[in-house]
Amino acid sequence: MKVIAINGSARKNGNTALFINEVFKILKKHDIECEMIQLSGKYIRGCTACDQCYKLKDNTCIQKDDIVNECIKKMIDADGIILASPTYFSNITAEMKAFIDRAGRVGRANNNAFKHKVGAAIVTARRAGAIHAFNAINHFFLIEEMIIPGSTYWNIGIGKDIGDVSSDEEGLANMRNLGENFAWILKKIHSEE
Repeated sequence: MKVIAINGSARKNGNTALFINEVFKILKKHDIECEMIQLSGKYIRGCTACDQCYKLKDNTCIQKDDIVNECIKKMIDADGIILASPTYFSNITAEMKAFIDRAGRVGRANNNAFKHKVGAAIVTARRAGAIHAFNAINHFFLIEEMIIPGSTYWNIGIGKDIGDVSSDEEGLANMRNLGENFAWILKKIHSEE
């Protein structure tokens, strides 16, 4: 089993990556392979509504000059997907939004390519606005017909400067519980196959 995480933060290895890695620690204890792709420093164009993904049906976006198609392939090959973003003006980053728009369109154009995969949102915030960002990611999972594990609280961490979320004990505990629930669902799905 494999989980791919897409980190939409502009800060490579920042607070959002720290929370992803907290979930990964638990998943790895359950022998689940983990990989993180960080969008930091990567330019991602938004969807142009050209509908070529519906015409070609080859699991790719017609735009080939960025990382999106590589990520889509890894998401299709994975059993679970984590999408993570810091909170920018009460929402996800522009890169994560562009990524969701294109990956979501490609997935739906290709017989719901992400259907029945397990998906979890992780959001970090300096102080507030995280619920809207959390909802934005979960709406992607829901429309893609994915399975969303819960946890002891919403998957949100509080911290401004890099490393600050390491002091968010409740957030860290929530990430560990999310990892356990994520692993449990993946094992249940694979035991039924």
